[in-house]
Amino acid sequence: MFASKAAARSHFLAARSTRSSAGDLLAGARSLQAVHSARRVALYVSRGLEPQTGALIDWLLATDRDVLLPILYADNDLGWGVAPGAADLVPGRLGLSEPPVDLGPDAIATADLVICPAVAVARDGVRLGRGGGSYDRALARVRPGTPIWAAVYDVEVVDKLPADDHDHPVHAALTPNHLIPLRGSLDD
Repeated sequence: MFASKAAARSHFLAARSTRSSAGDLLAGARSLQAVHSARRVALYVSRGLEPQTGALIDWLLATDRDVLLPILYADNDLGWGVAPGAADLVPGRLGLSEPPVDLGPDAIATADLVICPAVAVARDGVRLGRGGGSYDRALARVRPGTPIWAAVYDVEVVDKLPADDHDHPVHAALTPNHLIPLRGSLDD
């Protein structure tokens, strides 16, 4: 067990920085029934050595699904916009790529599936993010019963992580290889 979220975050980000390349989430997601049945997927535009979302976004758009992408506000909350295509994203805060039209923070409630970034995830559904609280706020707006998956690498799924009361659990970990169900289930 890590002594704090900061210690856990530092450990996993340091380990991630030693990766020689980033894995692509398309292979892990493409065969999953929840992905095929979702008409609207809330996702994110990956950066650096995060599990890569570009091919997954392109595939979802090519198969006539809506993809909601986050828009980072000055207070670190998230709005959402429909992805127009990778070439049509605009520069956002902190170097992020964002859709040009903001549908507001409650648009995430229209998603049939949510795939969010994470630094690590515990088998009980605790998600460790980068520390800004953006996704914890956004995930609290997700419609009950909607699957929420954290995108990580297999080695970033651990037995236990520090958690706070405001942390929003996830139901599964999506890795470049497969989906790992977590004890934090849709029945919660």
